[in-house]
Amino acid sequence: MVQQVLVAPDKFKGSLTAAEVAARVSAGLGVPTVELPVADGGDGTVDAAVAGGFSRVTIEVTGPTGERISASYAWQDTGATAVVELAEASGLRRLPGGHEPLTATSHGTGELIADAVRRGAKRVVLGLGGSACTDGGAGMAQALGARLLDADGEDLPRGGAALKGLARIDLSGFVDVSGVEFVVASDVDNPLLGPHGAAAVYGPQKGATPDDVKTLEAGLARLAAVATATHGLMGAVEHDDTPRAMGVAGAPGAGAAGGVGFAALAFLHAEIRPGIGYLLDLLGFGELVKDARLVITGEGSLDEQSLRGKAPVGVARAAAEAGVPVVAVCGRRTLTDDELRAAGIEAAYALTDLEPDPERCMAEAGPLLERLAARLAAVHLQED
Repeated sequence: MVQQVLVAPDKFKGSLTAAEVAARVSAGLGVPTVELPVADGGDGTVDAAVAGGFSRVTIEVTGPTGERISASYAWQDTGATAVVELAEASGLRRLPGGHEPLTATSHGTGELIADAVRRGAKRVVLGLGGSACTDGGAGMAQALGARLLDADGEDLPRGGAALKGLARIDLSGFVDVSGVEFVVASDVDNPLLGPHGAAAVYGPQKGATPDDVKTLEAGLARLAAVATATHGLMGAVEHDDTPRAMGVAGAPGAGAAGGVGFAALAFLHAEIRPGIGYLLDLLGFGELVKDARLVITGEGSLDEQSLRGKAPVGVARAAAEAGVPVVAVCGRRTLTDDELRAAGIEAAYALTDLEPDPERCMAEAGPLLERLAARLAAVHLQED
């Protein structure tokens, strides 16, 4: 008798959600399966949590350009746990009109967190990835009650560029989070400042010009420096007007999501955990894999980026601990067989194996994935 197969893929970006990938694979296999869509903390994390049994809470929040939008987070009564995905409220996908690197805000993410805290959350998991902003999490902090003030005592406008005028941070109205555990699910290890920091590395991806990067870096440095002198927060120090990353600003992950990692560490006292590993634990992967004969994972593109903490490799590592083999499905792959095996993946099946035209692969991903799953089953799920 064929044992169950655990189908635990990430999304195929631009064509299928993780839940849709899991459903198509299961349909093509023709054997008993358990579907567990996964995510690594980026875009799709809330959807994965909902597919894993969480409920969806949708509210109106501030989008990255200040417009009002509907965004959601995942909620689980057991343990009073909320999963908040930055990309939901403050992501690049919320910028249909193009990038706004100097003024985009993380305010909406703070509104989602505030709603979860009001709901009674004891734990908030914050997935960072796909952000539109480079504001150091200033908008998120403002939504939670912090006031970022200039030399005249006026509130700063939104966005990272405005931070260069920061003189004082007032936390007297900050929401009470003393009884809440905050976990940042992210595999980004960049600090807030410097050549490997939020502005230098990720600013250009959000449309920042070289001059914009300098402006954003100056704003983030000012935020970190002022945070040092505000209610004992450790952010950075300034000597001779030169900011130096210290404490929280120099911590691995402080530069995640345009510096939202810094604000989570400094204002929420969050703990940064590896994204996919933590979320697999949250979704109960460890228990489900015990009864599996095979794990099938995947994502849209299996490439070098996949080896840097992306979902398929995280799934493979977790399955290896249980002694269960792993194969992958994907839209396309650039990894060699040796690279896949080194990552714990026995084999990978790509849609481009069936249809070489990338546009048709995107448009017909669902039916092609079912055919691919049938091919996979013929090789890996033969009866003993």
